[in-house]
Amino acid sequence: MHDTGPLLAAIIGGIVLAAILGMLANRLRISPLVGYLIAGIIFGPSTPGYVADTAIISQLAEIGVILLMFAVGLHFSIKDLLTVKAIAIPGAITQIAVATLLGMGLSAIIGWSIITGLVFGLCLSTASTVVLLRALQEKNLVESKRGRIAIGWLIVEDMVMVLTLVLLPPIVTMLNNSDDINLWYLAMQITKTIGLVIIFITFMMLIGRRLIPWLLAKSASTGSEELFTVSVLAIALGIALAAVQLFGASFALGAFFAGMALTESELSHRAGNNILPLKDAFAVLFFVSVGMLFDPHILIEHPLSTLCTVVIIIFGKSIAAYFIVRLFGNSKRTALTISASLAQIGEFAFILAALGKLLAVFPDDAYSLILAGAIISIVINPIIFNLIERYLSKTETIVDKMIDPIAVINQQVPQNLKDHAILVGHGRLGSTIAAQLKNQDIPFVVIDNSLSLIEQLRHDHIAAVFGNASNHEILDIAQINTAKWLVISMPNGYEAGEICSLAREARTDLAIYVCAFYDDEVEYIVEHGATGVITGKHEIAKHILNLINLSPDSLSSNTENMDKKQNISKNKMNISINANLPEGNGSPIE
Repeated sequence: MHDTGPLLAAIIGGIVLAAILGMLANRLRISPLVGYLIAGIIFGPSTPGYVADTAIISQLAEIGVILLMFAVGLHFSIKDLLTVKAIAIPGAITQIAVATLLGMGLSAIIGWSIITGLVFGLCLSTASTVVLLRALQEKNLVESKRGRIAIGWLIVEDMVMVLTLVLLPPIVTMLNNSDDINLWYLAMQITKTIGLVIIFITFMMLIGRRLIPWLLAKSASTGSEELFTVSVLAIALGIALAAVQLFGASFALGAFFAGMALTESELSHRAGNNILPLKDAFAVLFFVSVGMLFDPHILIEHPLSTLCTVVIIIFGKSIAAYFIVRLFGNSKRTALTISASLAQIGEFAFILAALGKLLAVFPDDAYSLILAGAIISIVINPIIFNLIERYLSKTETIVDKMIDPIAVINQQVPQNLKDHAILVGHGRLGSTIAAQLKNQDIPFVVIDNSLSLIEQLRHDHIAAVFGNASNHEILDIAQINTAKWLVISMPNGYEAGEICSLAREARTDLAIYVCAFYDDEVEYIVEHGATGVITGKHEIAKHILNLINLSPDSLSSNTENMDKKQNISKNKMNISINANLPEGNGSPIE
């Protein structure tokens, strides 16, 4: 009989149980995160039965954080980060200060020391990377102004926490030996930490943004998809590790800037797609690891302290963030989104609490309160987001909505469209279809969930809707009631099938054509109402066979005619920068 070992048992057991409970939670119309957390509690030491290795699960969860931040960095640029620095830096620092003071106040009431209160307050002040990004992704807000502020805020929090982890040991040592306080040493440590982080960021922006795309291009040129995926993982994980070991930064910070260095490369979209399955799988293990740390007894032994901790996390931090964002002149919608984003705690809180225990300044009760606060706030966070969306939809005026850039973009879609095409997805394939529709003077509307892409399309005078086409409202904005065709070019065939069902409910006579990338998706898409399904390999094979049946002379003549029609030899096409087509070798992009 094979010995599975703690690593295999942790990975297999964690993912299988998380999948089962996540699906059950989804069926009950609860966030799958709740299922993942319950899976962790079942696997943890606080419940009877099998107990997984907590240390192994936590390390696997760290890989999820790295891949998640790398993927976010792929959609970010240094320009995006600099546009929010004016609010993210002072906002994050002020919010950390408020949360820390509230935590110290609760600590004083409980009877803990000042240093315990300081560590406790700092644990409550930082938001979870995974929870924040999952919430923003579900609402399609990652690339919005609100999302950029939230992510910039999170980056500043990470930097502050890195500095805290470096400074906490010497501070504790000096407080325990009050006669030997060395302020010069403390100042040198602060300067060294900040300096190393600045050197790392500078290195990534000046050298990394040239070196990383070059390395990936070399990997892609081999023609091996496997080697390319391994190279992407090597860059994300390797730079994250180097950021920690060489520059004293965090895994999340290193991975984020690794992704950002790749943003301007033609290979960024391919890199993001290749690591997507791994990113999601390891992100799930993060929630399992959080659940494993939870001890339900804290709810019975210290219910009032637990309630106060949760109130500080959900309301104390959020209220402070709301007023800070409003003070900087941002809309109520933006302020509420940032507040909801920060109404939880996660990975840095656990690391800091563990360091506090190691330094003997953090009692077991404080550690349990942090874990209880994290579990409860993570469960409640999606509910808070939904409540805010409902509140805004009922209370916002037309003027309030117009302040939001997404609403402005979606309101700019022409209202008199008729017999037009709705194109879902504007990636490599979608942009090619759009170009053909434009050449044939067929009116069309693009639906995509990339805000930067939608802004570019609007700039190019193309009707575009920001959002997910599986939403009734988004299809209505694209005027599905008067459309003639719906063309779906997104890579996920099963999601395309759901869009087909939704569109078919709205219009039984609508012609729906879907591009499928895998054979197993075709039947599913047809069953959900597609008029026709086109697969790339079949169309390529058909075209090649047609060419084979032509004589060499007619083939040469046909090729010349095609060149004349498309003006390839004489005129270059003016294609949007977001078309993401390769350069050179006959490409229309110079």
